[in-house]
Amino acid sequence: MEATVAERGQITLPKAVRDALGLTKGTILKVELEGGRIILRKNVDDAISRARGKFKLDGFASVDDAMRAVRGRAPGDPLDQ
Repeated sequence: MEATVAERGQITLPKAVRDALGLTKGTILKVELEGGRIILRKNVDDAISRARGKFKLDGFASVDDAMRAVRGRAPGDPLDQ
């Protein structure tokens, strides 16, 4: 795949790349240089921080209690429970 640098230094990522990574308008990408390469990474911290606090634990005292209700166990629970 190729992308052309526009007059103002912008590039358009191919649609297949945007779709594969779930990139939408406003997605933050980290730009890194490694030797002669440009590396773009999706900023997953941004997605996590936007989701944080949006979900409530209605009726549960803790995240572990909610996980036990959904999955049958929480991290750290014995496997034979």
